[in-house]
Amino acid sequence: MSLLAPAARAGPSRSTATTAAAAVVLGRSGAVVPRRHSSTRPVPGTPSQPGYFQKKDPNEKLRRKIPTFKQLQRLPASQMVHELFNGNTVGSLESLPLKSNVARTPSSLYQIRKFEMNRPDPLNVYGAPRNLKYEYTVLTKPYNVVREITQEALRFVSHSKGTPSLDSRVVLTGRAGSGKSVLLLQIVECTIQDGWVVIYIPRAVNLVNSTTPYVYNIRTQTYQQPSYSFQILQRMLTVNGGALSKIQLSEDLVLERQTVRAGTPLSAVIEIAIAEKERSIGQSPAILEAVMKSLEVQTQYPVLLAVDDFQALYGKTAYRDPHFDAIRSYHLSIPRMIMEYASGRRNFARGAVFGALSLSQSNYPLPLELRDALQLQELDAYPVSPYLKRSKDMLAYTEGLRKLEVPAKLSMQEALAVFEIWKKRMAIGKDNSFYDEIFLSKYTESGGNARDFIWKGLLSTTDL
Repeated sequence: MSLLAPAARAGPSRSTATTAAAAVVLGRSGAVVPRRHSSTRPVPGTPSQPGYFQKKDPNEKLRRKIPTFKQLQRLPASQMVHELFNGNTVGSLESLPLKSNVARTPSSLYQIRKFEMNRPDPLNVYGAPRNLKYEYTVLTKPYNVVREITQEALRFVSHSKGTPSLDSRVVLTGRAGSGKSVLLLQIVECTIQDGWVVIYIPRAVNLVNSTTPYVYNIRTQTYQQPSYSFQILQRMLTVNGGALSKIQLSEDLVLERQTVRAGTPLSAVIEIAIAEKERSIGQSPAILEAVMKSLEVQTQYPVLLAVDDFQALYGKTAYRDPHFDAIRSYHLSIPRMIMEYASGRRNFARGAVFGALSLSQSNYPLPLELRDALQLQELDAYPVSPYLKRSKDMLAYTEGLRKLEVPAKLSMQEALAVFEIWKKRMAIGKDNSFYDEIFLSKYTESGGNARDFIWKGLLSTTDL
């Protein structure tokens, strides 16, 4: 027998067995209990426990907190039977709808207006940005105020009605919470009333955050997004059905089982995709491309392309290729199309392109290329070195962009109109409230910032 045989036998060694025997004791019942489990824990309430000195007063009144965005989810209609959820019973605020011809007049300045929620309305069909969605949920109706920057933007849109979109490529800039999304929504509402063909994307983040399916197309060498393309077509037809029925397809469109001839109304082309949804979703990118090319060459209607969260298109995406490398935004079909219109590589014969920055999107901050093109050094959260590398491809998609800066704070008249909305909707205030003191204190605390004035000022105070 080998001398190594005893060492190779299975089971504990003599030293291990001796240590294990010393580590056990006999309990009262005669059972073997490990010594390391026989120690008693401290009695609850002794000073050795964490939090012993923290005592809660049962009569302590907790500060009222405003619900977070995640808590403000829309309830089902069956649970919204209480009169509190009825917008006609919560306060009384008589205001006229936002009309484009009235909003441009000096008499409408600082006036309260509301967006019409009819079925073809862009706000009802395209949706709203995330922050505005929850604000209008609390407010129960989509109210807004005609500001000085509103009239300035509407005058610019009126001048660009008869010119190519190459001359009207604007990005709304400004501090976070200054009202860029509301201004873009006002532009969208007024242009649809003036007879424009409006394409509105309120959440461009969803184009790059990998929440929609994508597939590689060998012919175009881009990653197409069929589901989102189908949604854009469906919403375009709902909002612009009358205008699209009078615009014809500029060239033949070859689909899987049929060929749509040139001269077919665009409304009929989109209806082909909607009629056979299960089969035509994969062909939606090709149909969307044909519709956009037809809108480029026609001169009967001006076209507005409005995109919120505009800076997300110029940053990194969450999409990955088969090698798990990050996909650039200009390799995705819809972001590439938007950036081509923004850079002037493609343009409408009549129309404009508007974008709005959303600096509250921490996952998609302002890219360096867009910052340099629009000269937004004052919006830097930290010092930026001039030696940081810029992407030449991204810089090419920023050429010719102009900025329209939204004021960082509300004027006194504009803030007073915003305060009047929440006051008359009974969201703030009570009997014998000192409204003048409340308004001036919250306006001063927020520094005039529109979002902070509402969420951190009016809705978060305990003085009301």
